[in-house]
Amino acid sequence: MDEIIKKVIDFRDARDWKQFHNAKDLAISLTLEASELLENFQWKDSERAISTNLDNIQDELADVLIYALLLAHDLDIDVEAAILNKLKKNETKYPVDKFKGSSRKYSEAE
Repeated sequence: MDEIIKKVIDFRDARDWKQFHNAKDLAISLTLEASELLENFQWKDSERAISTNLDNIQDELADVLIYALLLAHDLDIDVEAAILNKLKKNETKYPVDKFKGSSRKYSEAE
């Protein structure tokens, strides 16, 4: 993970783009790229979207991940630790015995 983050930061810094990369604008850019990713699925079922747009889906997903990594780097968030922490929280919210095979939200638990 560190190597990928370094490549992303090096790419940005070589172009002197950090000056434009405050937390707010990175979060906005992440959301915009996520919308571009979603656009690949608009008006199609998943299978058709993937079969016709996989290359573009890959590019848009990469953009989402790049902005997420930039934001994490600039906020000094350890991505691996953040993911592991969130998984731990989700384990509490969604215990296997109550949610296995279910799409219910934790607030809808019986």
